[in-house]
Amino acid sequence: MKATKKLIVIGDRVLVEIDESRERTATGLYLPPTVKEKEKVQGGHIVKVGPGYPVSDPNMISDEPWTTKKRDDLKYIPLQAAEGDYAIFLKEAGVEIEFEGKKYLIVPHSAILALVRTELAESDE
Repeated sequence: MKATKKLIVIGDRVLVEIDESRERTATGLYLPPTVKEKEKVQGGHIVKVGPGYPVSDPNMISDEPWTTKKRDDLKYIPLQAAEGDYAIFLKEAGVEIEFEGKKYLIVPHSAILALVRTELAESDE
């Protein structure tokens, strides 16, 4: 039996694959690290999103403080970001990780400034 690793994103976090094309200019010249460090905004493609902001169900609130809530009772407000979107976010808010040889950033949803979503439109033919 072979074990597989699965990366699970928690809460309001988003896993972003860094856009490597921003390391070069339009003519193909590589930007030095000092230029990249000064940038406050970064972009990348969203690979995974967390379940959202946790909210407890108001109907499940008990007056007895000794009762414990089950994990199944927890509800989430979903995030606006979705897998496949291109996110523009504050660079300083991201945390860089490496998972199975690839570099990613974990970014809180609140640090995302804008999303670029590609949608297919029906033609009027």
